[in-house]
Amino acid sequence: MRRTRIKICGLQSPPSALQACEAGADAIGLMFYPPSSRHLEIEQAAEIRRVLPAFVHAVAVVVNPEREYINQIVADVGVDLIQFHGEEDNDFCASFGLPFVKVIRVMDDAELEKVESQYPDACGILLDTHVKDVYGGSGVSFDWKRASYGGSKPVILAGGLTPENVGEAIHVARPYAVDVSSGVETSGTKDSAKIQRFCHSVMSKDFGQ
Repeated sequence: MRRTRIKICGLQSPPSALQACEAGADAIGLMFYPPSSRHLEIEQAAEIRRVLPAFVHAVAVVVNPEREYINQIVADVGVDLIQFHGEEDNDFCASFGLPFVKVIRVMDDAELEKVESQYPDACGILLDTHVKDVYGGSGVSFDWKRASYGGSKPVILAGGLTPENVGEAIHVARPYAVDVSSGVETSGTKDSAKIQRFCHSVMSKDFGQ
């Protein structure tokens, strides 16, 4: 049975990142978007990266970044993968020598397979809810059935996931991975108990417990 991968996004300290890894996270999202409350400075992100255990990926989450900024993140943090949340094109995303995930912000009339085809070099497509002027972390979900759009890339499901609903989301969408940020927070801060419950919910669904 294929296991659903787990990414916990928006972590802001080495201890919280380690707690997420111990709970079962496969990837840690490091936010490099200054308008976000979860934004990290380069050195903060590097400190988190240094404590991650083997086989846990560090993911740089960016929104319409300048090329020089990405180059600095790659050189000084040593991320494994880049997640592009903005309007970046395929050539830009693929030009940094690292695997990348492209985010599609799902709207009612979005032709998801057509949008995916514009990113042939992506190693995955992350589906998140379209909220005006918000790039991720909105806590708002979309119709999970939209994840079965017939594309060829692994689908990562995000948007409004919580420990309480992620099992149902996996049942409906059958994603390759799930991605959570605000759904495991309390008053805007990552909650280790919620992270543990989220990971347990995913793993319990996978193994029929």
